[in-house]
Amino acid sequence: MTSLFDSKAFLKTVSEQAGVYRMYDDKGEVIYVGKAKDLKKRLTSYFRKNVGSVKTEALVSHIRSIDVTVTHSETDALILEHDYIKHYMPKYNVLLRDDKSYPYIFLSKHKHPRLAYHRGARREKGQYFGPYPNGGAVRESLHLLQKIFPVRQCTDIYYKARSRPCLQYQLKRCSGPCVDKINEQDYSEQVRLVELFLKGKDQQVMTDLVSKMEQAAVDFNYEKAAIFRDQITALRRVAEQQEVSSTHGNMDVIGVSYLKGIACFHILFIRDGKVFGSRSYFPDVPKQTVIQEVLYSFLTQYYLNHDIQRTIPSEILLSEVLEESKELEKVISESTEKKVTIKTNVRGDRFNFLKLAQTNANNAVQTRLSHKDTVERRFNLLEETIEATQQITRMECFDISHTMGENTVASCVVFNREGPDKAEYRKYNISGITPGDDYAAMSQAVRRRFDKVTAEAKVPDILFIDGGIGQLRCAQKIVNEKFNDLDNIPTLIGVAKGEGRKPGLETMIYGGSEIEFNLSADSPALHLIQHIRDESHRFAITGHRGKRQKARRTSTLENIPGVGPKRRKALLQFLGGMQEVKGASVAELAKVPGISAEMAQTIHDALRG
Repeated sequence: MTSLFDSKAFLKTVSEQAGVYRMYDDKGEVIYVGKAKDLKKRLTSYFRKNVGSVKTEALVSHIRSIDVTVTHSETDALILEHDYIKHYMPKYNVLLRDDKSYPYIFLSKHKHPRLAYHRGARREKGQYFGPYPNGGAVRESLHLLQKIFPVRQCTDIYYKARSRPCLQYQLKRCSGPCVDKINEQDYSEQVRLVELFLKGKDQQVMTDLVSKMEQAAVDFNYEKAAIFRDQITALRRVAEQQEVSSTHGNMDVIGVSYLKGIACFHILFIRDGKVFGSRSYFPDVPKQTVIQEVLYSFLTQYYLNHDIQRTIPSEILLSEVLEESKELEKVISESTEKKVTIKTNVRGDRFNFLKLAQTNANNAVQTRLSHKDTVERRFNLLEETIEATQQITRMECFDISHTMGENTVASCVVFNREGPDKAEYRKYNISGITPGDDYAAMSQAVRRRFDKVTAEAKVPDILFIDGGIGQLRCAQKIVNEKFNDLDNIPTLIGVAKGEGRKPGLETMIYGGSEIEFNLSADSPALHLIQHIRDESHRFAITGHRGKRQKARRTSTLENIPGVGPKRRKALLQFLGGMQEVKGASVAELAKVPGISAEMAQTIHDALRG
């Protein structure tokens, strides 16, 4: 407890109704959100003499104020608590940091429907199958469907522009509806089979294909019968690969594992009795948290997610007993407007699914712990190698990427004691420099990173620069300038590539003293440096490629001030194309409707640099 918060005076005013409370620290930030059936009773428990929990003691020591919101019922309080946690992301709550929308397989409603990967708002008319656990599962499913059912997957623009069959038709992965290589009736039948397959009715698909094959053989249409035979063979292989199967059931099966501060929830998505996919979640867990609290927080945040609610099955199986399961059942059922039950003690196929989910959760935690131990050991050895006076908690690395000086992008990646901290990664679009000047690019990136640095700001203990002594000097100059009046100045180390850019031959250079040193190729400290260097390189290249691709899709005319969509269209239509616009004189440009003599001169100069 702390004298800065008068808990006795506060508790006298608290209602005994159900509601939600928010706890704030001295910076005015929400550090914890909770709900209670009786607010007064619940909040009083925080300020007893014997709290009995290290986590609660740490939480109470940081409380400076508390806000209370009264609700009509405990169910309303639970929903409001979920919304507050998602909005404030308090550090003492169990946090499920996963705000991405889930991917689907989309079957359009065109004359010749297409199968496509879809993520985001479902505005286009058609059928959406999913959600899938991740994008890889969707692409794998689409690749599989392409082998079994020759339904087009190309974009509408590509489809409309075809005048002859594409490569997918030659590979027998598309039936070529764009150039009338298949009649509409046969194509519609293939689309129907795809729908049935995606709905999990593969036995019905198999029966239909067998009857079609037999009928084609009776009609002496052996080529068509052979096509159906190949589809049946491919479909049987898929059925054999489905190791865990059942005859019924739509359910989510959740394996729970919690060890040494790491929690994992492995979800098996069971649809029509088969494993539709799986996914592991690793929520942020405050220290000294019990597994019941972790599981309860995960379930509320996961199943009250609006993207998930549309596809929640009627059964949720848990490997861990949860006291609040009935309360959660009620809230989820009300939110989804359908009955949902949560079960723990199950038999038969359900038990086998639960056992499989638990095994995967245990393996995922062990893998995460092993990785964490490896990273921790590498950090310790790096501290010994550079003779650090204090523990390294944060490292950053800069890299520059461009193509012959164009579309220059700088990356800044961050590592903590657990490895990459991707939420802290940053990209910088470099401009206003001589193309290809890596020194100027590095200076601009470092300057922008530390532009508003203060004593309270997140500052790396070590700042790696991917490059030689030139880039390192540029970065050191900016750091000295920005940290002139501060004590927590980062240590700079340049990572110069070795002969032939071979891993293990890198030379490290200290900033300031410019002393060089090398590490053995099998040194874990070097492996950590290589990891952060390679990650910064990957992140920079990804940003550069995205910028380059965007530039390729953008017309040169779009960068000219005063030339909007109408003028661009007029120029291209009047002169006949972009090459003709580039080669036109000022007088020719001025003849285009809507283009004045001054604008013609501006366009002429801009297109010629």
